[in-house]
Amino acid sequence: MDALQAITEALKFIFPAYCANAIPVIAGGGSPIDFGRLFTDGRPLFGKNKTFRGFFVGLLLGVAVGAVESVVFRYPYAFGLTVSIGALLGDLCGAFIKRRLNIPPGGLLPVVDQIDFVVGAIVLAAILVPDVLSWETAVAALIITPPIHLLTNYTAYRLGLKSNPW
Repeated sequence: MDALQAITEALKFIFPAYCANAIPVIAGGGSPIDFGRLFTDGRPLFGKNKTFRGFFVGLLLGVAVGAVESVVFRYPYAFGLTVSIGALLGDLCGAFIKRRLNIPPGGLLPVVDQIDFVVGAIVLAAILVPDVLSWETAVAALIITPPIHLLTNYTAYRLGLKSNPW
C-alpha cells in the first residue's frame, strides 16, 4: 500500500471516530458521566466535561456515519458502532489519565489529547472488525490525526464552540 492509499484508507476508517469525538463539543452538557464521583486519589474520575449527553450524541453520530460508510465501502455493519465506542472510550481513558496527573477538564496534555480517541478506535476495531483495519491504516490514522485534531480544535475555538484552542 502506498502512502496516499494508506492516508485515504485511514480517513475512511477513522471518520466515524472523528465525528463521535467532535460532536460532544457542540451537543454535550448535562450530567457528568462519572456522576461527580471521585477516584481513590480524591480527584474526579473523568471530570465535568464528559457527559452522558455528549457520549450518546457522539455515539449516535458516529454510528450513523459508520452505517453510511458500511454501505458505501462495504464495511461490516458493526464497524460504525465499534470505532465510535472505541473513540469515546479512548477519550474517557485520556480524561482519566489527565485527572490522575491533576490536569483540569479542558487542560492540555499534548499527544494524549490528540490521539486517545484514535487509539481507542484502533484497539476496538482490531478486536471486533479486524478485516477493516490494516497496520498501514492504523499507522496512517495515528500520523494524520494530530494535525487534523489541532486544526479542527482551533477552528472550534475561533468559532466560540470551545474555550481553548486545543
